[in-house]
Amino acid sequence: EVQLQASGGGMVRVGGSLRLSCAFPGFSDHEYTIGWFRQAPGKGREPLASIAKVTQFYYPDSVEGRFTISKGDSKNMVYLDIRNLKPEDTAVYYCALATSRRIDWRLQQEYAHWGLGTQVTVSS
Repeated sequence: EVQLQASGGGMVRVGGSLRLSCAFPGFSDHEYTIGWFRQAPGKGREPLASIAKVTQFYYPDSVEGRFTISKGDSKNMVYLDIRNLKPEDTAVYYCALATSRRIDWRLQQEYAHWGLGTQVTVSS
């Protein structure tokens, strides 16, 4: 069973920055996609970005220019850097793993493995 661990959330002020981390230790397959999603109170889970073995990444309009997805130097680590945080970024942030690169990254059902999420709270 693949275990994903999302971390790095916290309480930050408007305009601040955060780095979220997603660790998936022990996963050795070369074919995978990591996606980041978020869920704000009372709303559905929203796709944010994804990265695959050959460094493909996508940003929806709502976060483009402020969110950056990247791979860590150590194996099985992906980051989501968020800058210029806004109150509407308050949410639980999840990372997920799909065992394929050929997916529609925006669809939750493409991902078989999910972490527990990390809370991000942006205060004014």
